[in-house]
Amino acid sequence: CKLVTRATRFSVYRCWPGGVKMNLCRKKQMRGRQSSSTAICEAGRKPDSGSAKTASLLDSPGQSGTVKSQPIRPRAQTMIYESQPGAVFVKRFPRFVMVQTLVWCCLVICLCLNAVSVKAAPAQPDMVVVLVDDLRWDELGCMGHPFVRTPHIDRISREGARFRNAFCSTPLCSPVRACLLTGRYTHNHGIFDNINRSEHSHTLKTFPQELQKAGYATAYVGKWHMGNDDTARPGFDHWVSMKGQGTSFNPTLNINGERIQFKGHTTDVLNQKVNEFVKAQGEKPFCLYIAHKALHPELTQRDDGSITDPSAAKFMPAKRHEKLYSDDAIPRRLNVVDTLEGKRALKRTVPGLPPLSQKTGTSDEVIRDRLRMLAGIDEGVGSLCELLESQGKLDDTVFVFTSDHGYWYGEHGLSVERRLPYEEGIRVPLLVRYPPLIKAGTLIDEFAVSVDLAPTMLDLAHVKTDQKYDGCSLVPLLKGAHPADWRQSFLVEYNSDTVFPRLVKMGYTAVRTPRWKYIQFNELTEMNELYDMQRDPYEMQNLINDPAAKETVKQLQAELKQLMKD
Repeated sequence: CKLVTRATRFSVYRCWPGGVKMNLCRKKQMRGRQSSSTAICEAGRKPDSGSAKTASLLDSPGQSGTVKSQPIRPRAQTMIYESQPGAVFVKRFPRFVMVQTLVWCCLVICLCLNAVSVKAAPAQPDMVVVLVDDLRWDELGCMGHPFVRTPHIDRISREGARFRNAFCSTPLCSPVRACLLTGRYTHNHGIFDNINRSEHSHTLKTFPQELQKAGYATAYVGKWHMGNDDTARPGFDHWVSMKGQGTSFNPTLNINGERIQFKGHTTDVLNQKVNEFVKAQGEKPFCLYIAHKALHPELTQRDDGSITDPSAAKFMPAKRHEKLYSDDAIPRRLNVVDTLEGKRALKRTVPGLPPLSQKTGTSDEVIRDRLRMLAGIDEGVGSLCELLESQGKLDDTVFVFTSDHGYWYGEHGLSVERRLPYEEGIRVPLLVRYPPLIKAGTLIDEFAVSVDLAPTMLDLAHVKTDQKYDGCSLVPLLKGAHPADWRQSFLVEYNSDTVFPRLVKMGYTAVRTPRWKYIQFNELTEMNELYDMQRDPYEMQNLINDPAAKETVKQLQAELKQLMKD
């Protein structure tokens, strides 16, 4: 019952389920005087014996009348408290008893909270990685998007940690997927582009291989996309994948060597296969790596890296999501009106293509279709969490949600050319939930990069390895620490290919620091770029030729050289 007091003659101590509120003060002496309050019971149920006892002092409409209150001794306090809804009792305690009671209550509460916070983490936690294709960092509800609804993904953020400065090390599908699995930069792992790298991808040293050696059951479900070969790679006990990019509907999947065609939206099929794997697991710890086809458009990539017309490629959501967000206005960043002043590389004339401008950006409907595809992924995260929760495993599972790289909404006039190192192309969401280690609602501002995933997962699993990693374990950050020696710069690199004519010869290496971004093109001369990320976060003013920035450029060039050497 909830008590609504009409008189000030009683001190009310309310002990609500899940929390405690106190209001203790000296009371007026009352002898033979009337007092009335209202006892309100949830769902209109009849008060139990405890409530009825209180009703002898308090008005309860339709259940008890107004009666005289009992005499109260001087220097005594009356405490009305509710231990459960509907169970209310009245007792009188001397002041010294009250103080002792409060002290003991505080001690018990502190001990209980401490017991929860120090719950031992399992030696080998189950692990889930959800990788989305082409998802920008700002396309989630938890990242502040004005209308997109991703409640299940947002739960991972709300109950775990959210990185506000997470980046990919190469904004291109095949290379960055290798970065995530190996913990190595692109120039070290050797998957340089989207051209067929099937054979080499079989030789990669991945973190699931190390987990497998340590006794984990490992599974890969989704798009491999390091070559068109759909056969199983080393390190995975269970394999569900597709050739190349796959399709958005009715996918043919290679399931442990057997190719089977399924009906329906590919995201739904993959979500189903994920849950089937989890249901089949026993006591052995598992690592489940999920790589969605979404949010990638429908196109075919050939073995030589060439693709079908990207301008004709459509984003294809499930039928049930086709009308989502139809009336919502698409938000745009300020740099959609970038004049490209100072960006000589982007202002080059490309035969057969119009100059970059607001007209060459991404349409509102294309963006809506991308967000509609995201709805299916969010549903999958929800069903997986529900399944793990029903098994009593969710809170002992490391749950990671991230993306390979970003996408363009017309910033700098760009759309499908997501290989460039501007923020919209390299920033990604990174959410991690693991209650034994991570405090709910943790926000992390330190740099996190794709190459950090592998060492982080092995650290959380307490697996030692002799493998070399370019990344760092994120565990100290997840624990809430702020290491003084944490990285202050990271590398972004891209090797030119022939898929997009506008990007021919635009291979580069770049270094990003908290304040600066320096882009150095490999083949284009006199076209390098420098941006002050604090004063110019939209990267619209190239300072490369500013005399005042000359020393800064030298320092960044030295840092870039060191990053490429490491």
